[in-house]
Amino acid sequence: MIEYRPLKIALLGAGSVGSQVAKILIENKKELAMRVGAELELVGVLVRDKNAKRDYQIPENLITTTAEPLILSADIVIEVMGGIEPARTLILQALNSGCDVITANKALLANNGAELFDAAEQVGAQLYFEAAVAGAIPIIRPLRESLAGDKVKRIMGIVNGSTNFILDRMHTLGTSLKEAIAEADRLSYLEADPDLDLEGYDAAQKAAILASLAFHTEVPMDKVYREGITKITSEQVAAAKRDGYVIKLLAMCEKIAADGDDPEGISVRVYPAMIPVEHPLASVHGAFNAVFVEAEAAGSLMFYGSGAGGLQTASAVMGDLVSAAKRHVAGGPGLADSVHADLAVLPISRIHTRYQITLEVSDQPGVLAQVANIFAKHDVSIEMVEQSSKMIEAETTAWLEIGTHLATDKALAEVVAELRSSPAVEQITSVIRVEGE
Repeated sequence: MIEYRPLKIALLGAGSVGSQVAKILIENKKELAMRVGAELELVGVLVRDKNAKRDYQIPENLITTTAEPLILSADIVIEVMGGIEPARTLILQALNSGCDVITANKALLANNGAELFDAAEQVGAQLYFEAAVAGAIPIIRPLRESLAGDKVKRIMGIVNGSTNFILDRMHTLGTSLKEAIAEADRLSYLEADPDLDLEGYDAAQKAAILASLAFHTEVPMDKVYREGITKITSEQVAAAKRDGYVIKLLAMCEKIAADGDDPEGISVRVYPAMIPVEHPLASVHGAFNAVFVEAEAAGSLMFYGSGAGGLQTASAVMGDLVSAAKRHVAGGPGLADSVHADLAVLPISRIHTRYQITLEVSDQPGVLAQVANIFAKHDVSIEMVEQSSKMIEAETTAWLEIGTHLATDKALAEVVAELRSSPAVEQITSVIRVEGE
């Protein structure tokens, strides 16, 4: 028997995610009440246009274009509008009125998360955001709660389904980058501004959120190193495949130890990298996401599933809603997030990684030695060298494919810079990092 009063739910946004949330709340009302111990009453849905076509026909009496009365009437506010404003202002208004808030807004959390968490803590409210990273995959709650007593060492994830789809098409079907992007666009996988996906902005926002949770440190977006996939070529993908690798856009967060005068800190970065086909992330196909976590006590964990889609994201929102509602029934203030470690967010130069470099060089004696000397000068050890050549317009041109051992990104970048200016090198045709080994 349910004795607790009905909990009033305000929904801000009725797009692909909001419509599905409304549908679940209305159609599964009795079952949700039994799970929570209280009825979840949807009291209103904030929209920009009352007449817009939606995936689910929300009852007309619930639709409103006026935010303040809706927020002030609610116990729990769900924000699925997206963007920074007016979402930021409305969430702050909800938190300051004592409402718990559930959001799927990765951009807002990445840029204004500290402000929102502080507002929640001031009034004992709770901010939930499982849906902000990797869609239906439950990764926020494990980092926020399950692994809170452990030490996370590293996170390596595929957190953007659009770019994974594109790279997977290039790898499995030999599709060109341009063709794969066009296919992703036809399937509506890309954001309205494709650069958010293709240039790594979406993945960088998610990396900042994951790193802040894993390392209890605020991560400003301008400290997240970012590269997208727009420079990846079919030749790079084919070469990686031949050598037993797959190219993926990786979001990486890791703890880096102090080194001499260089302080301890964390690295948060996004870039395309080669990973061995044996690595669990290599088998993530299509528009799926996966996050690989390495923790001191728990060891290696992988979370895999659909990373996007209205219904999938709505599933994550509803999981947060059930948690928030149960907290109301049980009573007590919200629990503040621990973001007080205050570790430095380090530049990309501090990480240790490997490079795969392909050079076009003159096919003359001594060229390989000159190239090798450049690596040695910067204390970068060469792991493997493969050489090939062919005749072009009566001249023989040679290609060197060089794989390095682990070195600092600073040293590797210095090697590449010197190779570009070396008379022995005609052209650098490919530079890509190697991870997961």
